[in-house]
Amino acid sequence: MSLRPLNVALRDAIATSVPLLQAHCRDPWVVIGSAACALAGAAVEVADLDLLTSTADAQRLIAVWPSHLDTTYVPAGADRFRSCFARFLFPGMPLEVMGDLQLHDADGWQPVQINETVHVTVADVAVAIPSRDEQIRILKSFGRPKDLARAELLRALCHGAPADHR
Repeated sequence: MSLRPLNVALRDAIATSVPLLQAHCRDPWVVIGSAACALAGAAVEVADLDLLTSTADAQRLIAVWPSHLDTTYVPAGADRFRSCFARFLFPGMPLEVMGDLQLHDADGWQPVQINETVHVTVADVAVAIPSRDEQIRILKSFGRPKDLARAELLRALCHGAPADHR
């Protein structure tokens, strides 16, 4: 599979934050959003590293990383998304943690669930991301134009194993 080179800022953010996540998180976590799309091989711009965690792990990270916490940032889309949210500033790009992310749809607030994950290696660190099919499903459920565009990029890729970004 031919893939774009991984964004250096994303690689730096992963190399810095993932070992800390592995040390502090007690529940499974997964990278979602544009970073997950890029790690799956899609040609997308990545501005931050979005992480889906449990509420307990989000609260734990807030407690152990106070020096990295961005207390001025307010996420957009509060009418559509809610979670135990925190944004942390790390080398490369910010890390946005969403504990028990929920999406508001026609049926009210629903948990965002990841049914299938795969692991990619970035900077010699294993990173969990949703499978391409899962990413497409999740992005379509989000329904925003940027998410639908990312879903189309993923759909256009052949359905194989994610890239190894050592």
